[in-house]
Amino acid sequence: MIYSSPKYRHDVLKRIGILIPSSNTVLEPLSASMFSNIESTVHFSRLRVIDVTLNQDSYAQFSMEKQIAAAKLLCDAGVDSLVWGGTSASWLGAEHDAKFCGLLESATGIPSGSCTLEMNRLFSAHNAKTFGLVTPYTSDVQKRIIKNYRSMGFTCLAEQHYGGTISSEFATIEEDVIAQMVRDVAQKKPDIILIMCTNMRGARVSEELSHDVGIPVFDSAIVTLQAGLRLANGLA
Repeated sequence: MIYSSPKYRHDVLKRIGILIPSSNTVLEPLSASMFSNIESTVHFSRLRVIDVTLNQDSYAQFSMEKQIAAAKLLCDAGVDSLVWGGTSASWLGAEHDAKFCGLLESATGIPSGSCTLEMNRLFSAHNAKTFGLVTPYTSDVQKRIIKNYRSMGFTCLAEQHYGGTISSEFATIEEDVIAQMVRDVAQKKPDIILIMCTNMRGARVSEELSHDVGIPVFDSAIVTLQAGLRLANGLA
């Protein structure tokens, strides 16, 4: 089982709203698995995302106006939380998602968060100063992510990146490939390991290898869904 949690009573059922990249095929089936024994439901809206590069056309996919408009559609479903389920702020900068969440929460009154901000919380939760990074991205995107984390005081001891740019193709990376990438970065003994991409099939890998390598391994898709549940239940 990928995820376990206490069963919530029907009278405290929560609706979790997740905004995902339009090319993402991982988060929806994962949510069905994670929430199969939880009396809460997950609802999705989509933001058009085709590729991940450092050029301006790619950046434009994540404009604040587009993101907020797509996320606000979830309000029609009466959701109790709103979470951006993409990792764009890892290379755009955490301030992008901080601003997005602030504007969205002000506009809707619904607790709002993002995958990247939730991943960043893990450093404090685990007293981590160093990390290993696994992504499907190109070397220049990877370097930007590492630079952004360095500016926040965190050191990347080891990294592995697949070298892809087309978002829909990230989901085709085999789990055994992801697992080997995690094992490779684990050799440097970082405090934590981040699988950074919600369209990468790292959920099962993170659960199995956290024990095997003796280092907490966090999958961004799992973290996104956990963030939605945490916010929906009013947890700090």
